[in-house]
Amino acid sequence: MDSPPVVILRDEVKRILRYKDLIPRLELALAVFSRHNDSEIIQPVRSVIPLRNYNGFMGLMPAYMEQEGILSTKIVCFYKRADDSTLPSTQATVLLFDPECGNVKAIMDGEVITSMRTAAASAISAKWLMSAQAEVLAILGTGKEALSHYNVFTEIFTFKEVRVWSRTRERAEAFSRTVGGPVKVCVTVEEAVKDADAIVTVTRTTQPILFGKWIKPGAHVAAVGACRPDWRELDDVLMREAVVYVDSREGATTESGDVILSGATVFAELGEVLNETRPALREKTTVFKSLGLGIEDAVSAKLVLDQWEATERDL
Repeated sequence: MDSPPVVILRDEVKRILRYKDLIPRLELALAVFSRHNDSEIIQPVRSVIPLRNYNGFMGLMPAYMEQEGILSTKIVCFYKRADDSTLPSTQATVLLFDPECGNVKAIMDGEVITSMRTAAASAISAKWLMSAQAEVLAILGTGKEALSHYNVFTEIFTFKEVRVWSRTRERAEAFSRTVGGPVKVCVTVEEAVKDADAIVTVTRTTQPILFGKWIKPGAHVAAVGACRPDWRELDDVLMREAVVYVDSREGATTESGDVILSGATVFAELGEVLNETRPALREKTTVFKSLGLGIEDAVSAKLVLDQWEATERDL
């Protein structure tokens, strides 16, 4: 209790965290979350403070997993940046606490955790909702989240073609040079998503860029951007015609402009699919609207700390 908190920096988090370890833990956490039992998990919807002078927000994401003894919070600042801005669009830090004593056990970089747990949740949605014969993956966006999604989707699935789109061709080409496999650079969103089986939207847009008329029947969309109630990535046609899954009903109906402004009906939480209380309709066109959960950060941070401590013991 008197020991100072462990500080784990970005490079160390990146070295430790692996999708093969993270995904099964997130699946379990999402399933427990969707049982909505306060004796297992307490997680309020993210609290957000506007940073009006800087066109941004600060979000607080606490979570308590009582059975596992995990108490954490993530502090994240996110911004609506101009396309040519060199400033980061997000900055995050995760704190792990001793739930009995209340002291901080660990402080760690939250950027790698955020990008990897978000991509892992999208991959879980695709595992359950994407066609088993999927061949084409389209990624809209070229930032950190685009890279993490590319990494996990190509690690656990096999695609014949991966496409990428960005608002500038230069960024799309730079992204294609960064990743470890072949990527087709597309000039338009329509070109990127034509006949795609899986589509990932990880953009900073606040207005729809993906339209239902472009989507082939049975496609799966993992929608990650647009995390404010007045921001959108997907149009009304797509949101209303697709079967919509979310990480949290309460979060989606409070924070997601794609859900709120379209008037779309949420069919199920992803955890309900994992619990087999709601079906995975992979033959339908599906949307997984991801806003991120504090329990995802909690599970990820605990995994990082456990593996860091194991490494320290071996030295």
